[in-house]
Amino acid sequence: MPAFLSFRSVVDPADCDFLGHMNVSRYFAACSDGVFAIQSEMGLTACDMREGRRLSFAVVNVQSNFRAELAAGDAIRLETSIIDVGTKSMTFRHRMFRADGNLLAFETVFKCVMFDLEARISRDIPDEVRARASQWLEEA
Repeated sequence: MPAFLSFRSVVDPADCDFLGHMNVSRYFAACSDGVFAIQSEMGLTACDMREGRRLSFAVVNVQSNFRAELAAGDAIRLETSIIDVGTKSMTFRHRMFRADGNLLAFETVFKCVMFDLEARISRDIPDEVRARASQWLEEA
């Protein structure tokens, strides 16, 4: 299945550290935004998180690889796919590309649990969320 375009931006000079490349925190901020974007497409919108079911994905494990440097002015895009769907968890693969030349700069896997924002515990992923997620599920 095709990946979901979950984030697009241009690296700002403020995103870079004293080494001259995009700071690690900015990679993870983009991935966090990517999770919220794809979860919204699955029916868990920001409004739903604030006033509705009060459910959201929460990251519990991350594995990452930095493949190429990104610098100020680089146009980037993040593509997100789903590796696995469990009863209470979903695993997302994020790939960040430098738009010129389609260079893979970063890839990471986020294992997330469905999190009840009021009770602060994991919950089962709603059936309709699971069904919508299937369109981005990677084939084994």
